[in-house]
Amino acid sequence: MSSAANPLRGEAELVIAGQPHLLRPTFSALVAAEEELGPLFALVERAGAGQLRLGEMAALFWHCLDSRDGLTREHVGDAVAAQGLAACARPLRALLAQILQGQA
Repeated sequence: MSSAANPLRGEAELVIAGQPHLLRPTFSALVAAEEELGPLFALVERAGAGQLRLGEMAALFWHCLDSRDGLTREHVGDAVAAQGLAACARPLRALLAQILQGQA
């Protein structure tokens, strides 16, 4: 489990297995996500068009997890499936905003 998210840094929280986990979109996390998912700008465009897939969302969350201690990608996918798109939209928006805007 991680510390509270700082929205000014583009951080968000995702509840996984009943515990909040910090999503921190660091440069290295975003590079890793981009290597797997393709260009991040295209990811943002797909999200804006309602074309983002669950697997892409879970992968972005996985790469942005501040600590993966004891977690697997399956845990992240299960959390997304259990909470649904509406609940996952908030942390997704925070990460996508960070990708587009950077730190203010």
